[in-house]
Amino acid sequence: MALTEIHWGIIGCGNVTELKSGPAFSKVEHSRLVAVMRRNEALAEDYAKRHGVSKWYSDADQLINDPEVNAVYIATPPDTHASYAIAAMRAGKSVYVEKPMARNYQECQEMIRVSEETRLPLFVAYYRRTLPAFLKVKELIDDGIIGRPMTVNVRLHKSVPERDLKPETQFWHVNPEIAGAGYFYDLASHQLDFLDFVFGPVIQVYGLAANQAGHYPAEDTVTGTFRFGNGVIGTGSWCFVVAKGNEEDIIEINGTKGKLSFSSFQHGDVILTTPEGTVSFSSQNPENIQHNLIDQVVKTLRGESECVSTGKSAARTSAVLEEMVKHYYSGYDDNKRTKGSCRNI
Repeated sequence: MALTEIHWGIIGCGNVTELKSGPAFSKVEHSRLVAVMRRNEALAEDYAKRHGVSKWYSDADQLINDPEVNAVYIATPPDTHASYAIAAMRAGKSVYVEKPMARNYQECQEMIRVSEETRLPLFVAYYRRTLPAFLKVKELIDDGIIGRPMTVNVRLHKSVPERDLKPETQFWHVNPEIAGAGYFYDLASHQLDFLDFVFGPVIQVYGLAANQAGHYPAEDTVTGTFRFGNGVIGTGSWCFVVAKGNEEDIIEINGTKGKLSFSSFQHGDVILTTPEGTVSFSSQNPENIQHNLIDQVVKTLRGESECVSTGKSAARTSAVLEEMVKHYYSGYDDNKRTKGSCRNI
């Protein structure tokens, strides 16, 4: 049954909710943020007062069972995504969860099962599916401007943040027990999900993962090859321990008539290269970068449209990520050896 007004509660009002998402819940029409939760009650109260939210909690169950809340946004680290999402859906609340959807594909499947069982929608915050630059990429491909797409190459190389050089200051992103893997899950998930949006599901994937620098437990380097159901073949290289000055962030899509080049995280221009020359397409993101996707979620809950990022689409991305690194983690207690895997999905 469609909702009329969406009253949101946020579980985990940390940094990602300050600008990227939180304010958008009250900017979108027919949507309002009414409650927030953080385990530290003082920080929850501080967030609520700064953002004009009337209620705050330090216990997730209290927010989930608040009768005014009819939809829950889960912005905690991935180790609690599944448990909070399932609890919210069982309490009759629709769910919008941060990416990656969960620590592993099995948790994603359980979330989808409960969504189907409760008949409550489940959305995931892969907001690049709604940003103008990425929509321009999809439009140019769908319109045949580069001809038939043949290959895609992803390169994301980043240097080590100072905080990750010492165990006592490392973020949860490099703790596989919390994050599921390392920065690969956090960042490559956006890229692979967008490619799923453009080309459809990956049907075959091969990956190699390694910890080469030894700064933290998670993998720091991944390479992979993958094939989409439409025949496009992809390759990727992700390394999070390169030297400063050698960083790179680019996706290149080659077709029979031209090439598209664009950044995943710098939000720069989309570059179209054809035999006739080079054209750049500029765009402007919303102030709150999740605004467009949250607007779609609200419209879907109101029965007005269909959201482009669902639990089912996000779970496909988690399956690809997991396949690329799974043999690194199967050897996790075996001196962290470099291993590879191959799977038809």
